[in-house]
Amino acid sequence: MELLPIAIVVFAIIVIMMGVKRVPQGMEYTVERFGRYTRTLKPGIQFLIPFIDGIGAKVNMMEQVTDVPQQEVITKDNAMVTADGVVFFKVMDAAKSAYRVNDMYRAVLNITMTNIRSVMGSMDLDELLSKRDEINSRLLVVVDEAAATWGIKVTRIEIKDINPPADLVESMGRQMKAEREKRALILEAEGTRAAQILNAEGIKQSAILAAEGEKEAAFREAEARERLAEAEAKATAMVSQAIAKGDVQAINYFVAQKYTEALRDIASADNSKIIMLPMEAASLMGSISGIAEITKEAFGNKVDK
Repeated sequence: MELLPIAIVVFAIIVIMMGVKRVPQGMEYTVERFGRYTRTLKPGIQFLIPFIDGIGAKVNMMEQVTDVPQQEVITKDNAMVTADGVVFFKVMDAAKSAYRVNDMYRAVLNITMTNIRSVMGSMDLDELLSKRDEINSRLLVVVDEAAATWGIKVTRIEIKDINPPADLVESMGRQMKAEREKRALILEAEGTRAAQILNAEGIKQSAILAAEGEKEAAFREAEARERLAEAEAKATAMVSQAIAKGDVQAINYFVAQKYTEALRDIASADNSKIIMLPMEAASLMGSISGIAEITKEAFGNKVDK
């Protein structure tokens, strides 16, 4: 009889322990009553009806990641590539993930692999290699829609590696090299063309400047000739006035000037080496003295004025 109270106390403790459940943070438990789902236990201390309620499934509610194994994919242009990836997902409804799919990890993995073949198979090889972000976006939309019925939210899908066959990689390398050589030749041709244009522009500007210089020189020369002609006309007018007044020295001035110009022309001739002139020195000296007298009178009159 003494053992009965002890047994009752022990039984009560066991019943209480069976009715109290501690749910860790990041986890949710499903509750089944006689094998039928009734509710979901959130993190913290929860209470059950012993012998009636039981824990059905313990579901991890944290974001999880699983690797997508490498698989072969045939592209739209019949190129064989291998690709692998990684998928991130999170359980949003513990009951759906526990009772609507047998193995949610395997289900998410298989639906991802299937859609990788579907999405990548609808693209050309060039698109496949250059539009990885587009592939990830399309995969995320399709897989997330399929997993939503299981209470799972697919947060991200990333394609890690896309590997074309070795012979295709070699062919792509040759094509890239040819494209680079083509661009180099185009740039070189454009540089040569630009240099020729600049050279032609330089020649044009040089010709313009040379023409302008010749024009300026011709203008200066014409101006000098004009001034010389004006000076000569003025001198002739002065001598004419002197002759009209009966000054014989003016006539000697003209004779001496012409005489001197003739000597200059004879001396500057190309075929002249030795000049023999039968002339009287006194005549030349007289002409020069006449020029001196005229000059003296002209400058003397200016000084007197």
